Amino acid sequence: MSENPQTGLQLRSLIKKSGELELSLVPVPVGEPGADEVVVRVEATPINPSDLGLLLGPADMRTAKASGTATNPVITASVPPGAMRAMAPRLDESMPVGNEGAGVVVKAGSSEAAQALLGKTVAMIGGAMYSQFRTMKASDCLVLPPGATPADGASCFVNPLTSLGMVETMRREGHTALVHTAAASNLGQMLNKICIKDGIGLVNIVRNAEQAKLLRDIGAKYVCDSTSPTFMDDLTNALVETGATLAFDAIGGGKLAGQILTCMEIAANKNAKVYSRYGSSVHKQVYMYGMLDPGPTELNRSFGMAWGIGGWLLFPFLQKIGPEGAARLRARVVAELKTTFASHYTRVISLQETLQLPNIAAYAKRATGEKFLINPNKAG
Repeated sequence: MSENPQTGLQLRSLIKKSGELELSLVPVPVGEPGADEVVVRVEATPINPSDLGLLLGPADMRTAKASGTATNPVITASVPPGAMRAMAPRLDESMPVGNEGAGVVVKAGSSEAAQALLGKTVAMIGGAMYSQFRTMKASDCLVLPPGATPADGASCFVNPLTSLGMVETMRREGHTALVHTAAASNLGQMLNKICIKDGIGLVNIVRNAEQAKLLRDIGAKYVCDSTSPTFMDDLTNALVETGATLAFDAIGGGKLAGQILTCMEIAANKNAKVYSRYGSSVHKQVYMYGMLDPGPTELNRSFGMAWGIGGWLLFPFLQKIGPEGAARLRARVVAELKTTFASHYTRVISLQETLQLPNIAAYAKRATGEKFLINPNKAG
């Protein structure tokens, strides 16, 4: 690949007014970087659940069809009519995909900061990472430590900063321990390593015995299987031991958020000295940060009146804590890149392979333990 590229392929997602999703690869020009900019040859970019929301939208991928050629594949799928109203802002707009990635700086602007990055391996966040080349401000690039590969740094923003953000939120809001659902995920494993290192109680909720074993093997102390007949008792006991009153829920739909609040209330009342018909005075909070279950959230109001449910997203949180707070979290990610924040991938695929139906079926499942990494400069 030329170190002075003129064009590069970029993966695009388009939802048409006709109700059809179209995924394709588009050649885009690689312009000269501005004084404070660099051009990065992207060599690693993960497929995160947050990327799938833009990539696939609400399309029914059971209707997906492949066309085009091996080098320029095109995927189409139907979008259910009921979902089209929510898609109004993006209709007929071809959108680049990919929140984060890493690669090597191949061109640099004239400024000292930009020139200092030439040839360096850097991590980036900012969208459009499913591209062979990405132009970025030099100040937005994170230089990886010596010996780190693009694959090492590809996921060093979304999952690491989200897991650190959960712990930071806990501290800022006066809680002392955490609950996390879908806890065997890549992010969940990072959160375990942080909590073990920092001495924080963490209650992990998983969906099967295999996931429970995975977490226990990395040192997790409290692991509750939501499919177990003793789940509610197991969760309550873990909450009593840890004192956790804050949960981060990746599931969203169904009964789990309400079950967590109920068990938090039971745990709080075990230590209550005075009865109140309004329930315990201990505030219990669940933040939803994912939608693995897009169905309605079901709450059985058995947890008193001191509770809250809200949404939590990484980027608004980073804005809230400001540049200094965000820089502190990023510095920890770099320092622990190959330990606490190491990511593991089951497949490395090219842009063309990203648009192959069997691969789409695999990564669209969002299965725990299966994480895909795209190398946009890998031969198709």
